[in-house]
Amino acid sequence: MANQTTGKYFDVFNGDSDGICALHQLRLAEPRPTATLITGVKRDIRLLDRLAGIKNAEITVFDISLDTNRQPLEELLKHNLVRYIDHHYAGKLPDSANLESHIHPEPETCTSLIVDRMLNGRFRNWAITGAFGDNLHKSAQQAAVGTTLNERELEILRELGELLNYNGYGKSVEDLYFHPADLYNALKSYRDPLDFWHSAPELAKLREGFNGDMANARQLAPFRETTVGRIYRFPADPWCRRVAGVFINEKARDREDLAHALLIDNGDNTIMASIRAPLTNRTGADQLCRTFPTGGGRPAAAGINGLPTEMLNEFITTFDKVFG
Repeated sequence: MANQTTGKYFDVFNGDSDGICALHQLRLAEPRPTATLITGVKRDIRLLDRLAGIKNAEITVFDISLDTNRQPLEELLKHNLVRYIDHHYAGKLPDSANLESHIHPEPETCTSLIVDRMLNGRFRNWAITGAFGDNLHKSAQQAAVGTTLNERELEILRELGELLNYNGYGKSVEDLYFHPADLYNALKSYRDPLDFWHSAPELAKLREGFNGDMANARQLAPFRETTVGRIYRFPADPWCRRVAGVFINEKARDREDLAHALLIDNGDNTIMASIRAPLTNRTGADQLCRTFPTGGGRPAAAGINGLPTEMLNEFITTFDKVFG
């Protein structure tokens, strides 16, 4: 058993809205002011590799796949306590007394909602924000039932969630307006996201960038459109990478019966792909993406970091087969 009294803490979290809001809720309930933050762009999910050699620490992991981080996790469990909170495919859990897992891969939940259940709704507004950011609008609205939130306040949480999520997309942190750790530090003193929305200067910068990037994206027609789904293709520009998540989520909501894919050239003969299963049947995205190198995710939403361009036709064929 790892030493529980060393006072060494690490918080490892996905750099998107869900990861940030999940971490924030738990740390409002269980403060860890000395915790070292480990995070990155949304696609940077092999975060446990960064903790190689750490011993006698307490590590909390939010919103990254256990299956993707299995090897470093198994090493860390030999000498550390790990609490793992996530909604992605996990595979077989390591058999270790040092592991506390809260993993629920159901398509209608996210890590923020899992933490919300763990805390019996103590910081529900942040959970709703995280769910909106993860494109779980119906789940967010269901979580709001019984709260005092009015329609305007719910719209504020939706915008905040989408802006936090928008900030997480990029090939590297240089593409982002804020490093996800800095964005978390900006909001961590706010118990209520409504207060953050009204007073945080970071939001004005995110909103301006979001509106400009989305205006560019909305001008582009589908690369391919069938009765199965719509596929968009964007060039290798930073604004394309930043807008990837919110754009494809918007398109998925526009046509809930269709599958959607956004392909963005990486500039190195590979393509970054963001996939959304039809909102009327949130399955298949992970199946599609795991067929190809660097692919992964969950049934409703998944991605491929580096699809070789010569595999594009195979990708399209598989897309039609999975969702057809």
